[in-house]
Amino acid sequence: MSARFEELDWRETPMGAISLRRRLDPSLKVDVYEVKLDDEYLMSSLFTVAEIELARLGLARLPDGDLDIVVGGLGLGYTAMAVLEDPRVRTLTVVEALGEVIDWHRRGLLPATSGLTSDARSQLVRGDFFALVADDQGFDPAAPDRRFHAVLVDIDHSPRHVLHPSHAAFYTPEGLRRLTARLRPDGVFALWSDDPPDEEFTGMLAAVFRTAQAHPVTFRNPLTGAEAANTVYVASR
Repeated sequence: MSARFEELDWRETPMGAISLRRRLDPSLKVDVYEVKLDDEYLMSSLFTVAEIELARLGLARLPDGDLDIVVGGLGLGYTAMAVLEDPRVRTLTVVEALGEVIDWHRRGLLPATSGLTSDARSQLVRGDFFALVADDQGFDPAAPDRRFHAVLVDIDHSPRHVLHPSHAAFYTPEGLRRLTARLRPDGVFALWSDDPPDEEFTGMLAAVFRTAQAHPVTFRNPLTGAEAANTVYVASR
């Protein structure tokens, strides 16, 4: 049995102090991996259903054939791993602002998603996803003009609750239109949100993309036994 609690990493970043912790949950008898930014919990390995559904719902809108995918936000790696489970995926580019988070995966600190760094189809790129969109830069350093079949984003809590004020401009018609320049003509944009479906944001997506839909994703909270929910927005050109 593993130790009851272990802080695997703690570092100061421009966004605050970020830490990766592993603790043994006494009731579930499983190791839980958690990420905190200062005193705020960002993610937990107990709650990954919607992160996985972000990949599945986004890729479900794409036709058969070789797919090139971008994931904005690495985190614990569950969205990226779900992308790699799709046999159609040819390449995966994961854009992550914090080198510390990329380092966790390269050091093998997260056993459940350890296959991410060893898969030849994937590359981890350090960069500010929102700045890359705002400046019309590419997601692939080796090919700045490259376009992708899907861009899947899980960074902020929701379009209305962002981790940094600089992210807010992305969740506007202009910001979303800039993103379309990085998508293929039949490309898909999908977004994870911790909030219930937002009609105003769904309408904004519909004004920029050909189709837009908010998908509530429900799951059982293993700590309380109650039902919890996130939202995945999916829009296609």
